[in-house]
Amino acid sequence: MTSQDMQLEEWRRRALRLESQVKQVIVGQDRVVRLLIIAVFARGHVLLEGDVGVGKTTLLRALARGIGGAYERIEGTIDLMPNDLIYYTYVSEDGKPRIDRGPILKHGDALSIFFFNEINRARPQVHSLMLRVMAERSVAAFDREFRFPHLLVFADRNRVEKDETFEIPPAARDRFLMEIPIEMPSDLAAQHALMFDPRFHDPDNLITEVDAGVLDYRYLNEVATVVQRSVQSTQALQRYALDLCRATHDPANFGIAIDGFDFEKVIQAGVSPRGMSMLVRAAKVAAWLDERETLLPEDLQNVYLETVPHRVFFTPVYELRRSRVAAALSEQILSRIAAP
Repeated sequence: MTSQDMQLEEWRRRALRLESQVKQVIVGQDRVVRLLIIAVFARGHVLLEGDVGVGKTTLLRALARGIGGAYERIEGTIDLMPNDLIYYTYVSEDGKPRIDRGPILKHGDALSIFFFNEINRARPQVHSLMLRVMAERSVAAFDREFRFPHLLVFADRNRVEKDETFEIPPAARDRFLMEIPIEMPSDLAAQHALMFDPRFHDPDNLITEVDAGVLDYRYLNEVATVVQRSVQSTQALQRYALDLCRATHDPANFGIAIDGFDFEKVIQAGVSPRGMSMLVRAAKVAAWLDERETLLPEDLQNVYLETVPHRVFFTPVYELRRSRVAAALSEQILSRIAAP
């Protein structure tokens, strides 16, 4: 075993340790926790979608504690403007106006997780700023450029309340590695614990059960690069991955049909080249966490529903039914395209 292999093995142990601890804090969300660990090592931003009160904030706080670095959160509101993320003004004790750095800037390059709560309540101007931060991990302010090399952006979208909301544009959605739904736990024991166990009633104390700095955020970019290089794929597997993505552009060419849908009229654009690479990045991390050095079809299948459907764009009338249309298309693609 080489020194690099030993280092990867140690990082895998740390990743699984963090996963185990977060699962003890956020009960009934094992798959969600695994997907977030995958996103951390794939170095991709994540859009969470779920009802109010299912534990999204506590989940991200627990994850941020395990990664280390600075954590910031902002609430999306209709009156939020881009400058509110960059700086804020106030009158100091001596009566003079002051300007301080806002939530994106104040931690500098130590910012590791930025949580945008209810991003669909913010205006398109704010989405535009976040698009640059996500794409370039930098922002210009105060006549200089601030860089955030370790930053991951997590956002959630309130799917219950639709008043005074602004849908996230396709360009911004495509920047998210994953879109992960978070539902109320279906397990009765988990529901009972969340309702009656006082341990879960105090989120501030609960997240302290996760060891601080299990993963050192300063080295995650480097480790992620080594993971991608260490997991190999066969030619047959590569063709399979390509077909999974090509089918989002022309389903009929792959024998995919759903009653009531003419995909030539429904689909405006299939998964982008960025999305195609993100699918493979996430699948390689999944394989690595399962202690394999070769990519398997199930690795792609296990992350497909979170990495691809939100990158397929439909004509406006079908966008109103996006969740149902995208799910039906994705399920057909996974079931009809033969794995090697």
